[in-house]
Amino acid sequence: MKPNIFDISTKELSQDAFLTWLILWADKEATQYDNELHKCGINFVKELILKEIPSFSDEIISVRAGRQWENIDVWAEVNDKYLIIIEDKTYSGQHSGQLMRYKSTAEKWCNNQNPKYLPPVCIYLKTGNESQQSLNKVTEEGFKIYNRQEFIDLLNNHNLKNDIYNDFKQRIVRIEKVNNEWENKEIKIWNGNDWQGFFQFLEKEINLMGWNYVNNPNGGFWNAVINWNYWGIYPAYLQIEEFKLCFKVSTDPEEVDIPENVSRGEIRNKISDLILNCAIKKGITTIRKPYRFGNGKYMKVAVVDRENWLGNKNEKVDKKKVVEQLLFYKNFLLEIIN
Repeated sequence: MKPNIFDISTKELSQDAFLTWLILWADKEATQYDNELHKCGINFVKELILKEIPSFSDEIISVRAGRQWENIDVWAEVNDKYLIIIEDKTYSGQHSGQLMRYKSTAEKWCNNQNPKYLPPVCIYLKTGNESQQSLNKVTEEGFKIYNRQEFIDLLNNHNLKNDIYNDFKQRIVRIEKVNNEWENKEIKIWNGNDWQGFFQFLEKEINLMGWNYVNNPNGGFWNAVINWNYWGIYPAYLQIEEFKLCFKVSTDPEEVDIPENVSRGEIRNKISDLILNCAIKKGITTIRKPYRFGNGKYMKVAVVDRENWLGNKNEKVDKKKVVEQLLFYKNFLLEIIN
């Protein structure tokens, strides 16, 4: 494979540099150096502003841009009238109320200019994967999403001979390709990229509550929460833990007040017996008791093995059948706890 600088320098700071570089090409003076790259820069800036201002039609004349202003990843001033701030994310997500702080900082700056700038264009640019639940929280905080596919479409619309440009494009296109390979791979060789692509598919089909990576001493795993309903006062839900489909109950103190005379083990055993006994009565033989019970905040109470919901390890996934199976087990749980 041809050496690619973005395969070597994979951190968000490298992507910040590329974004800033591309935005600077939108300045009118840049056309004398590379007209096609200038056009791409203009289109990129326009797409960002249009996210916030659908009526935007100004000619772009002047552009200034930089990185790490007040901890904001990338900023750009356009035509001495618009301020764009970009929170650039590859695989991490927002944290610690950072988006609200950045938006407030940008709003104050715009109001203090003479003449005042319009309200800032706040962009959450995502080239990795993130659950829709997480992205919904981003939009609730006033940021517009610019996703990987939108970026790929922009870059594909311009045929350039610039090595920096093409290295970045090749890497982001490869990320998208890898994200969609799960449909044509044997289940036994799925990896983290495949689970992310699969969960994105399920989000559209059955409206997942959310998905993410759980890092633990055993090596971690990808998980997706299918529902979040209540058995009495206790959250009871289905969770995909890679190849296992798990019935779980939450006793997290932040989500439920456990009576003083009741132990977590009692709660776990009671709902586990309820699920397993109901499965027997209904003739469902695919739900089994866990090999080992835990005693934490989130406890596994019953399990469906891979072949009984996802498919045999040597097969490719049957998307329609998997959706039907997940809805079957979800409805079974809801019937019991209701």
